[in-house]
Amino acid sequence: MRSHPRPDPVVDILGIGFGPSNLALAIAVTEHNESTAMTPLTVEFLERKPQFQWHRGMLLDGATMQVAFLKDLVTLRNPVSRFGFVPYLHAKDRLIDFINHKSLFPSRIEFHDYLAWCAEQMRHVVSYGVEVVSCRPVEQDGLVNHYEVVARDVATGETLVRQARNLVVAPGLTPRMPATIAPGPRVWHSSTFLDNLARLDVDSGPQRFVVVGAGQSAAEVTDHLHRSFPGAEVYAVFSRFGYSQSDDSPYANRIFDPATVDVFHRAPEEVRTALLRYHANTNYSVVDVDLIESLYRRAYEEKVQGVERLHFFNVSQPTGVRETDDAVEVTVRHADSGRQSVVRAAALVCATGYRATDPRTVLGEVAPLLWTDEQDRLLVERDYRVVTGPEVLAGVYLCGGTENTHGITSSLLSNTAVRAGEILAAVLKRLDYDSTTRPQPANEADPARN
Repeated sequence: MRSHPRPDPVVDILGIGFGPSNLALAIAVTEHNESTAMTPLTVEFLERKPQFQWHRGMLLDGATMQVAFLKDLVTLRNPVSRFGFVPYLHAKDRLIDFINHKSLFPSRIEFHDYLAWCAEQMRHVVSYGVEVVSCRPVEQDGLVNHYEVVARDVATGETLVRQARNLVVAPGLTPRMPATIAPGPRVWHSSTFLDNLARLDVDSGPQRFVVVGAGQSAAEVTDHLHRSFPGAEVYAVFSRFGYSQSDDSPYANRIFDPATVDVFHRAPEEVRTALLRYHANTNYSVVDVDLIESLYRRAYEEKVQGVERLHFFNVSQPTGVRETDDAVEVTVRHADSGRQSVVRAAALVCATGYRATDPRTVLGEVAPLLWTDEQDRLLVERDYRVVTGPEVLAGVYLCGGTENTHGITSSLLSNTAVRAGEILAAVLKRLDYDSTTRPQPANEADPARN
């Protein structure tokens, strides 16, 4: 169900996107407003999707989170928050059961349920099914003191106009397909895996699947298909020799600590580049060792039994795809020998990662106000505010798309709670610039109310 709350004429914060990052910010603002006698911040969020969603296409049975439950939306910012994962478990009457589970890592399905539980409590500040189509700066006396945002109701086409002193853009990630492959009825990115799989009539085509990719998602999709279709063959295709183990050792994991953002942001460009290269194996194209060992064990057992369903095309890559009504033919080139194999399958799943979405794509006329470096990347201050000229008083803050300035945690959950608190603090610090025009609640003794 859609709702379009009508806030004050100019809100303090308008969030574009309502995934975990801006959800965490909504909670931080709510807690701030509840804890102070000062004028509450006004806030609203616009979300294109019809309801809260977080990687629904990869909510696989048995898949667990790769971050501890304490890195939820609030705990690292406010350990006593009622929006933490522990209060969620208590509300769901599963706290003791979870403790007995003896794990820091909940299932992905359960963590999604936690996020949805939080989102439901923030439903009064978000309009779902609304897509931002343009933004423009509003000037007064030569100063940009707020922005006007035009959005469209996806279902009805209705136009909505909002004005805000600060924009917080959570651009999210865009699925990345191999250069020579386009999505189709039987060619999917892993982000849509479960939805597409549910619509697939496997019985009408060949009992084979092809999975491209060498990271966690690729291994999870391979595992899921192998377990869910006992009669099917699964072909895993990747350019590496084998899956690489993710480094989740204690010292390596410090790359995800909130304090590391300070180190990264103040470091010279060459140091930042080196840090990202050194610690790529904590997050990119790597797989949990338990899953690697499980897949290897199954492949070995099948070899012993002489009935192999799990195939690995390593040092290989797909070079061609042809879809038919009942199958997809995938041509795979084996780089070591140059030979080619053709696999006729029910579906091809590309678990080939994501790229950061450029927030300027939704910012319209506001984008030229934002400063960039020599590589056309946005310059972002430590408090996540995009650098602008002094005439721009209204802020644009980023939740995501800041890996080059703030490190690996830019698109991850690890620092979500702390970042929300830092953006909130930055907005509060800067709001004094327009305190004379900011709407104030009427005093009970004000005769205008009587």
